[in-house]
Amino acid sequence: MDKLGIVIVGINGAVSSTLIAGVELMKSNLVPRLGMITERRDASIAEPIADAFDYISFDQMEFAGWDIKFSNVYEAAIHHNVLPKEHLLAIRDKLEAIKPWSAAFNKLYVKNISGENCIHVPTFREEISIFEENIKAFKIKNNLTRLVMLNIASTECYLEIGEVHKSLDAFEKGLDNNDLAISPAMRYFYAANKLSIPFCNFTPSLTNIPALAEQALKYSNPYAGMDGKTGQTLVKTALASMFRIRHLYINGWYSTNILGNNDGLALNSPESNKTKVNSKKSALDSIMGYPVENHQVHIHYYKPRGDAKEAWDNIDIAGFCGIPMQMKINFLCQDSILAAPLLIDIIRLLDVAKCQGEKGIQRQLSLFFKSPFCAPNEAPMHDLFKQEQLLLEWITRLK
Repeated sequence: MDKLGIVIVGINGAVSSTLIAGVELMKSNLVPRLGMITERRDASIAEPIADAFDYISFDQMEFAGWDIKFSNVYEAAIHHNVLPKEHLLAIRDKLEAIKPWSAAFNKLYVKNISGENCIHVPTFREEISIFEENIKAFKIKNNLTRLVMLNIASTECYLEIGEVHKSLDAFEKGLDNNDLAISPAMRYFYAANKLSIPFCNFTPSLTNIPALAEQALKYSNPYAGMDGKTGQTLVKTALASMFRIRHLYINGWYSTNILGNNDGLALNSPESNKTKVNSKKSALDSIMGYPVENHQVHIHYYKPRGDAKEAWDNIDIAGFCGIPMQMKINFLCQDSILAAPLLIDIIRLLDVAKCQGEKGIQRQLSLFFKSPFCAPNEAPMHDLFKQEQLLLEWITRLK
């Protein structure tokens, strides 16, 4: 039986621990299988995505990864308090067996987070060698056929593309010189490409740079990102697509979020907040085809809320004869509960892409991201309905 290894940057985070616990619970039929477009349901309508391929099953998945906190995934899941404790107790032995590898960490990139389980080596090259050793040992120990890497770590500080990012040669020299413009997220992606492991950046941290795009093509590696589209932006891209179809004009859109998990703490740093806000703001103008004035996005850390994120949206639109109307949305959601099934879909579809010989940016996975990766001469696809069609067209082409 084929076995797929999933290596996760940030394995003890709220999203990652929920993902792993959810898979173990579904293996044991302790919870329903909901939220995944690659999972078949007993539905009376056609499900072309779920029926397209024989996706890797939950029983074929093995997890490992890096983190700076908690001694194992069970301890992390209890701390994050996303899933009920009685569920976690039922799979405690499975989660306790997954212990994090020491992770790359520097407060320069994530100001409000502290780490204990960190790699301490003097050079980036040595650090990347440790990543590779971790992955190779994991693959051998578990007799894995293939692998996928996910970056679900805390959002890094805002970075712009610089000279060191513009070519693989410049990037290699930057690694030799420990250039601080090469962030931990980029170094993990570099290791994934080098080992030809499909990579997903589920964060808004900068990784889609020409150097790593060049490297991915060199090693025939597929990758996708960035920033998982889980809650407020999912609603925004669906509603904006509806407004576009009906030719309703958006005069303004005010969005605010409060959340109290580790992601919220990281985003309480202005540098990381800027990275996230830029990602969340990118969709609206693209979908509507004009600059939406008074589009505001705000993110606030509010510790008591934990993983139960609350998103408020006020939308001002104009309809027939220019008459103004409003829509108000209050979305009370569980951030990790929305994110985990998306990651299962991404894992399965990236694995299919690798098996089918795909390489480079996987634009058909735009459906899952706030700021979908695209080539320098392309525009990202943001419209939710068009994103679904992009994925269906890819499936049709491969079948």
